[in-house]
Amino acid sequence: MAFLLNNSAISSHFRSHTQKNQESLSRRAFHVEPQPREKALLAEDPALKRFKSHKKSVWRLKRVGDVLTIVVVAGCCYEIYVKAVMREEARKKAGESA
Repeated sequence: MAFLLNNSAISSHFRSHTQKNQESLSRRAFHVEPQPREKALLAEDPALKRFKSHKKSVWRLKRVGDVLTIVVVAGCCYEIYVKAVMREEARKKAGESA
């Protein structure tokens, strides 16, 4: 059985596939230093300093949106719970009176 696996096309496919993965891993691990143009693009721009407060307001708005989403979901869960409890009480009353 091992002889068949060693000589089959499937095993050669798997071997070549693992070699490709090893090559791609070695390529990804290689670190390249940013070029001067990239460094200039990543540097802080003084002309954009006045828009820095914009980031904080967007962060606050996102936080408010997250809180509102949680409140709405909690409200929906509470409504579902209340309806289920009311329905259960109605079933008990209907069962006792019948």
